[in-house]
Amino acid sequence: MGKLESQFQARLKKRLAEKFPGCVVMKNDPNDIQGIPDLTVLYKDKWAELECKRSESAKNRQPNQEYYIGKLNDMGFARFIFPENEAAVLQEMEAYFG
Repeated sequence: MGKLESQFQARLKKRLAEKFPGCVVMKNDPNDIQGIPDLTVLYKDKWAELECKRSESAKNRQPNQEYYIGKLNDMGFARFIFPENEAAVLQEMEAYFG
């Protein structure tokens, strides 16, 4: 993971904790299941999966990331998130979490 992406992810984790008090944010092991999203967010009785990217134009999508975002979104909530869409994704999460 590049420096910019790791910085974005660290800032995002803090923002999630502020926006969803009491949530649990877990970093997923990329070596366990190739393509699984970076973060799992547990809040109340729901969960969300987030794949962090340093920017909208980042070309570093790994094989299977699109597959897992689609599959997990069908099961609950999953998104690619980057600085340019962060506000919109957090707003969608807020609606999803209720």
